[in-house]
Amino acid sequence: MTEDQHHLQDLERLAFQVSPAPQVITANRRMLDFNQAFLSLFGYRREDLAEQLILKLYPSQADYQAIGERSLSWLRHAQNGAYSDERFMQHHSGEVFWARANGYTLTPNEPFQLMVWHFERMDRAFRPTVNLTPREREISAHVVNGLTCKEVARKLGISHRTVEVHRARLMKKLQARNSAELVSRIIVLRE
Repeated sequence: MTEDQHHLQDLERLAFQVSPAPQVITANRRMLDFNQAFLSLFGYRREDLAEQLILKLYPSQADYQAIGERSLSWLRHAQNGAYSDERFMQHHSGEVFWARANGYTLTPNEPFQLMVWHFERMDRAFRPTVNLTPREREISAHVVNGLTCKEVARKLGISHRTVEVHRARLMKKLQARNSAELVSRIIVLRE
Protein backbone atom coordinates (compact mmCIF):
# COMPACT_ATOMS: atom_id res chain seq x y z
CA MET A 1 0.00 0.00 0.00
CA THR A 2 1.34 3.39 -0.97
CA GLU A 3 1.75 6.34 1.35
CA ASP A 4 -1.15 8.11 -0.41
CA GLN A 5 -3.40 5.10 0.17
CA HIS A 6 -2.48 5.05 3.87
CA HIS A 7 -3.19 8.77 4.09
CA LEU A 8 -6.57 8.27 2.41
CA GLN A 9 -7.43 5.46 4.84
CA ASP A 10 -6.52 7.72 7.77
CA LEU A 11 -8.77 10.48 6.39
CA GLU A 12 -11.66 8.05 5.90
CA ARG A 13 -11.26 6.80 9.46
CA LEU A 14 -11.18 10.38 10.79
CA ALA A 15 -14.29 11.29 8.76
CA PHE A 16 -16.17 8.33 10.27
CA GLN A 17 -15.11 9.18 13.82
CA VAL A 18 -16.02 12.89 13.68
CA SER A 19 -19.20 12.52 11.61
CA PRO A 20 -22.17 14.14 13.39
CA ALA A 21 -24.36 11.18 12.37
CA PRO A 22 -24.39 8.43 15.05
CA GLN A 23 -23.04 5.36 13.22
CA VAL A 24 -22.14 1.79 14.11
CA ILE A 25 -20.65 -1.04 12.07
CA THR A 26 -22.00 -4.46 13.02
CA ALA A 27 -21.06 -8.03 12.17
CA ASN A 28 -23.87 -10.49 12.88
CA ARG A 29 -25.46 -7.87 15.16
CA ARG A 30 -22.25 -7.49 17.18
CA MET A 31 -20.87 -3.93 17.35
CA LEU A 32 -17.43 -3.76 15.71
CA ASP A 33 -16.90 -0.02 15.52
CA PHE A 34 -18.83 3.17 16.21
CA ASN A 35 -18.19 6.85 16.04
CA GLN A 36 -18.23 9.45 18.82
CA ALA A 37 -21.74 10.64 17.93
CA PHE A 38 -23.01 7.07 18.43
CA LEU A 39 -21.31 6.79 21.82
CA SER A 40 -22.80 10.15 22.86
CA LEU A 41 -26.29 9.18 21.70
CA PHE A 42 -26.31 6.05 23.84
CA GLY A 43 -24.15 7.33 26.73
CA TYR A 44 -21.50 4.61 26.64
CA ARG A 45 -17.72 4.54 26.50
CA ARG A 46 -16.02 2.72 23.63
CA GLU A 47 -14.85 -0.13 25.85
CA ASP A 48 -18.42 -0.72 27.12
CA LEU A 49 -19.72 -1.51 23.62
CA ALA A 50 -16.81 -3.05 21.72
CA GLU A 51 -17.74 -6.56 20.51
CA GLN A 52 -21.09 -6.47 22.36
CA LEU A 53 -24.35 -7.52 20.73
CA ILE A 54 -26.45 -4.52 19.77
CA LEU A 55 -29.03 -6.08 22.11
CA LYS A 56 -27.33 -4.00 24.81
CA LEU A 57 -29.04 -0.90 23.32
CA TYR A 58 -32.58 -2.31 23.22
CA PRO A 59 -35.13 -1.94 26.02
CA SER A 60 -35.98 -5.65 25.84
CA GLN A 61 -34.95 -8.98 24.36
CA ALA A 62 -38.37 -9.11 22.66
CA ASP A 63 -37.71 -5.81 20.82
CA TYR A 64 -34.27 -7.04 19.74
CA GLN A 65 -35.69 -10.27 18.35
CA ALA A 66 -38.75 -8.73 16.66
CA ILE A 67 -36.75 -5.95 14.98
CA GLY A 68 -34.05 -8.43 13.98
CA GLU A 69 -36.57 -10.72 12.30
CA ARG A 70 -38.35 -7.85 10.57
CA SER A 71 -35.17 -6.20 9.27
CA LEU A 72 -33.61 -9.48 8.15
CA SER A 73 -36.75 -10.41 6.24
CA TRP A 74 -36.79 -7.00 4.55
CA LEU A 75 -33.07 -7.05 3.70
CA ARG A 76 -33.29 -10.48 2.09
CA HIS A 77 -35.67 -9.01 -0.49
CA ALA A 78 -34.42 -5.43 -0.73
CA GLN A 79 -32.84 -4.48 -4.03
CA ASN A 80 -30.78 -1.63 -2.55
CA GLY A 81 -29.57 -3.36 0.64
CA ALA A 82 -31.16 -0.68 2.82
CA TYR A 83 -33.56 -0.94 5.76
CA SER A 84 -35.20 1.81 7.82
CA ASP A 85 -37.64 1.92 10.73
CA GLU A 86 -38.57 3.72 13.92
CA ARG A 87 -38.09 1.91 17.20
CA PHE A 88 -37.41 2.20 20.90
CA MET A 89 -33.76 2.20 21.97
CA GLN A 90 -32.24 2.50 25.43
CA HIS A 91 -29.62 4.92 26.73
CA HIS A 92 -26.99 3.71 29.22
CA SER A 93 -28.90 5.58 31.95
CA GLY A 94 -31.93 3.36 31.35
CA GLU A 95 -33.90 6.05 29.50
CA VAL A 96 -35.93 4.58 26.64
CA PHE A 97 -36.26 6.82 23.60
CA TRP A 98 -37.82 6.74 20.16
CA ALA A 99 -35.26 6.50 17.35
CA ARG A 100 -35.11 6.26 13.60
CA ALA A 101 -32.71 3.56 12.44
CA ASN A 102 -31.24 3.27 8.95
CA GLY A 103 -29.16 0.24 8.06
CA TYR A 104 -27.26 -0.79 4.97
CA THR A 105 -25.86 -4.25 4.39
CA LEU A 106 -22.46 -4.66 2.78
CA THR A 107 -23.09 -8.41 2.36
CA PRO A 108 -26.46 -8.79 0.57
CA ASN A 109 -26.38 -12.61 0.53
CA GLU A 110 -25.99 -12.66 4.32
CA PRO A 111 -27.47 -9.28 5.36
CA PHE A 112 -26.41 -9.29 9.02
CA GLN A 113 -22.85 -10.42 8.29
CA LEU A 114 -21.65 -6.83 7.83
CA MET A 115 -23.83 -3.74 8.20
CA VAL A 116 -23.56 -0.01 8.76
CA TRP A 117 -26.30 1.60 10.88
CA HIS A 118 -27.21 5.21 11.48
CA PHE A 119 -29.45 6.21 14.42
CA GLU A 120 -31.34 9.43 14.98
CA ARG A 121 -33.06 10.31 18.24
CA MET A 122 -36.63 11.48 17.72
CA ASP A 123 -37.39 13.42 20.85
CA ARG A 124 -40.80 14.61 21.70
CA ALA A 125 -40.44 16.15 25.12
CA PHE A 126 -43.20 14.64 27.19
CA ARG A 127 -43.24 14.28 30.93
CA PRO A 128 -46.69 13.12 31.94
CA THR A 129 -48.00 14.32 35.24
CA VAL A 130 -51.02 12.04 35.22
CA ASN A 131 -51.88 9.44 37.79
CA LEU A 132 -52.98 6.07 36.53
CA THR A 133 -55.36 3.80 38.39
CA PRO A 134 -54.01 0.39 39.46
CA ARG A 135 -56.00 -1.26 36.62
CA GLU A 136 -54.63 1.26 34.06
CA ARG A 137 -51.07 0.54 35.25
CA GLU A 138 -51.74 -3.19 34.95
CA ILE A 139 -53.17 -2.86 31.44
CA SER A 140 -50.40 -0.47 30.37
CA ALA A 141 -47.77 -3.11 31.23
CA HIS A 142 -49.40 -5.47 28.74
CA VAL A 143 -49.94 -2.79 26.07
CA VAL A 144 -46.20 -1.98 26.12
CA ASN A 145 -45.49 -5.62 25.34
CA GLY A 146 -47.70 -5.53 22.27
CA LEU A 147 -50.73 -7.46 23.51
CA THR A 148 -54.12 -6.77 21.95
CA CYS A 149 -57.15 -5.89 24.08
CA LYS A 150 -58.42 -9.46 23.76
CA GLU A 151 -55.05 -10.91 24.80
CA VAL A 152 -54.87 -8.56 27.82
CA ALA A 153 -58.43 -9.52 28.77
CA ARG A 154 -57.56 -13.23 28.71
CA LYS A 155 -54.45 -12.65 30.84
CA LEU A 156 -56.36 -10.60 33.41
CA GLY A 157 -59.56 -12.64 33.30
CA ILE A 158 -61.74 -9.65 32.41
CA SER A 159 -63.88 -8.60 29.45
CA HIS A 160 -62.05 -7.29 26.38
CA ARG A 161 -64.55 -4.40 26.38
CA THR A 162 -63.32 -3.44 29.86
CA VAL A 163 -59.75 -3.46 28.55
CA GLU A 164 -60.81 -1.30 25.59
CA VAL A 165 -62.37 1.25 27.96
CA HIS A 166 -59.21 1.41 30.09
CA ARG A 167 -57.01 1.61 26.97
CA ALA A 168 -59.13 4.50 25.66
CA ARG A 169 -58.71 6.28 29.02
CA LEU A 170 -54.95 5.71 28.81
CA MET A 171 -54.91 7.22 25.31
CA LYS A 172 -56.79 10.27 26.56
CA LYS A 173 -54.77 10.73 29.77
CA LEU A 174 -51.46 10.38 27.94
CA GLN A 175 -52.62 12.43 24.94
CA ALA A 176 -51.61 9.64 22.55
CA ARG A 177 -52.97 9.74 19.01
CA ASN A 178 -52.02 6.17 18.11
CA SER A 179 -50.66 2.93 19.53
CA ALA A 180 -47.00 3.83 18.94
CA GLU A 181 -47.38 7.09 20.88
CA LEU A 182 -49.26 5.28 23.64
CA VAL A 183 -46.46 2.73 24.07
CA SER A 184 -43.84 5.49 23.99
CA ARG A 185 -45.62 7.50 26.66
CA ILE A 186 -46.24 4.50 28.87
CA ILE A 187 -42.51 3.74 28.77
CA VAL A 188 -41.73 7.34 29.75
CA LEU A 189 -44.14 6.97 32.66
CA ARG A 190 -42.33 3.89 33.90
CA GLU A 191 -38.91 5.57 34.00
